[in-house]
Amino acid sequence: MSAKPPPSPEDMQLRLERFLPYRLNVVGTLGGHALGRIYTEHFGIGIPEWRVVAQLGEFGKLTSRDIGELAQMHKTKVSRAVTELEKRGFVSRAENRQDRRESFVTLTPAGKRVYDQIVPLALGFEARWIEGIAPDEIKVFERVLSTLTERGRLLAGNYREEDGS
Repeated sequence: MSAKPPPSPEDMQLRLERFLPYRLNVVGTLGGHALGRIYTEHFGIGIPEWRVVAQLGEFGKLTSRDIGELAQMHKTKVSRAVTELEKRGFVSRAENRQDRRESFVTLTPAGKRVYDQIVPLALGFEARWIEGIAPDEIKVFERVLSTLTERGRLLAGNYREEDGS
């Protein structure tokens, strides 16, 4: 069995255009900006507010902490988004009797109407974004993306350079 040759200096260079974490961030940012335009133009809400509306529309009553975990948003960003949505009449808060330090957030009827209107726009955007990609390629991509998401969760919580990960 032969030993692997040491990496060449060229192999040790970071090329952002080929660095997967960077490329995923760029793709996510581009998609987020495009969707953000839709939310802003039609409903006057930004991406953080939409993420809150989307989580509540899908899961119902949640705490701000739950929303942050599901949407991968920092607690201050969630708090600001919930406050803005509450001012607009799209969400309401109710005390959590088990833990008075937090409250439950739910969509109001106006918030539910916004959610119901945005969903088809978001799904239409997704369809246009993946247009021209074969269904079998989408399935592979979704499987790889799920694996990367799980690995990212693991590494975000436990990554240490000395692990060799």
